[in-house]
Amino acid sequence: MNTTRRDFLLRSTALLGTLPLGALATTPVALGTPRLHAVCVGAHPDDPESGCGGTLLRFRAAGHRVTVVYLTRGEAGIAGRSHEEAARIRTDEATAACARLGAEPVFFGQIDGAAVYDRDAIAAMTRRLDELAPDLVFGHWPLDAHPDHQVASLLCQQAWLRARKPFSLFFYEVCAGSQTTGFHPTDHVDISDVRTAKRALVDCHASQDPADIYAGGGHALMEEFRGVEIQVRAAEAFVRMTGRHERPLI
Repeated sequence: MNTTRRDFLLRSTALLGTLPLGALATTPVALGTPRLHAVCVGAHPDDPESGCGGTLLRFRAAGHRVTVVYLTRGEAGIAGRSHEEAARIRTDEATAACARLGAEPVFFGQIDGAAVYDRDAIAAMTRRLDELAPDLVFGHWPLDAHPDHQVASLLCQQAWLRARKPFSLFFYEVCAGSQTTGFHPTDHVDISDVRTAKRALVDCHASQDPADIYAGGGHALMEEFRGVEIQVRAAEAFVRMTGRHERPLI
């Protein structure tokens, strides 16, 4: 196998916990080295795309595998529509966004507005992530205001504790100041060159007023502010989960 030492280090699962996320997301897969598998877990369709769509695009452009797990199908997310109608529309939107991204969509089966965090849900998320065998997982910030976001985040944390194959866990932000608060990044990814492509992913979710996600939700300002922090035009920010209990907490 003809690989450089740098390539080997970048592909080493053991070092995923210490390498900057930006380096992992932007370094192309070298001949003879394994692809990474990045999994993003979002409470609703459009959460992964708006929170870390740029980073997922960077991973795909570098040649890595990306999977998006939607905790719910957004059943309660379209005013005047039944849960069944909204689920169908938003599932189609999520599937279109993943097709554009080059990612595999996975629908976890919980219900928008009624997400459940219990032993069965923990076991189900642990099984699903064990099946996907990710190298790194992106999940909601646990202090997000939306209860569904909190559930998605906590399920990721518990799966991280129980995983057969260890993975790195990063939290992303959405609607800073209204949804995500108390967020102090440990890692940034430069998305300057994929910002337009990220916007196209969010635009796939037409039922959610994509323009308002960027204006009212403040995502445009978030990207620019996080860019200032690392002196680029636009960035996404993350909090890296550190440490790992040898035994599950419950």
